[in-house]
Amino acid sequence: MIVVTGATGNIGRPLVAALAEAGEDVVAVSRRPQASGLADGVRRAQADLADFASMAPVLEGADAFFILLAGELNGPGESANVLLDAAVAAGVGRVVLVSSQLAGTRPAGNASHSRLREFEAAVRGSGLDHTILRPGGFASNAFAWAESVRSDRTVLAPFGDVALPVVDPADIAAVAAVALREEGHFGQTYELTGPAAITPREQAAALAGVLGEEVAFIELTREAAAAHLSQFMPQDVVHGTLDVLGLPLPAEQRVGPDVEKVLGRPAAPFAAWARRNLPAFT
Repeated sequence: MIVVTGATGNIGRPLVAALAEAGEDVVAVSRRPQASGLADGVRRAQADLADFASMAPVLEGADAFFILLAGELNGPGESANVLLDAAVAAGVGRVVLVSSQLAGTRPAGNASHSRLREFEAAVRGSGLDHTILRPGGFASNAFAWAESVRSDRTVLAPFGDVALPVVDPADIAAVAAVALREEGHFGQTYELTGPAAITPREQAAALAGVLGEEVAFIELTREAAAAHLSQFMPQDVVHGTLDVLGLPLPAEQRVGPDVEKVLGRPAAPFAAWARRNLPAFT
């Protein structure tokens, strides 16, 4: 049995589908009591990673555990060791954690990713077979532009000509499915990127290509972008995010080999993600 947290998100949903298609016994965990749109035969469980006690009964009998901390779950909370201890007590043998590329590239004192570093340490110290995934920026962050693209075919973003190799969340899910099911990935830390660095301006052009219509790009100032992000991010996370988007380190702009190494195929380009998610922009 494989327990998947974040089962209704951009990574969790395709991961659940891939595992179910492979014939695995999957428990899809979400905060909502009825998660819709999951594959037939997938069991659903309501639990919250913000409340580790709620995870204990879900983990009973599990062979593998997929951990995804999303949104506010990246903030301070109960010690990560408590969750990993619960997994060990439940008899879990294998864990796959989605962390972030920034956990390896940014200073250890950076508050925006300290929670992920804590979880990485807990996973490594748990004694369980483990794999850590460190994706770079997500192609799906472009969903933030969906409303303005639908309404007036415009993308508004800062740092229009700074390129990063954004990764398709479906590729993260595919790598996670392999690590959860197959041998040979224990103790590995995989850095997951797209196949090429792409700027926000180029992403807007890719959206225009799949839409078959012109999409204008308007570059925001850092200040304007910070004001927008502050509506749903803590200040330290806002500034850390903008530092990466505007002043990425060479390691953050580098295309990594691990998606292709694990999957035996190249990572999907941004345009492929845009084609698959075209309805969100029309």
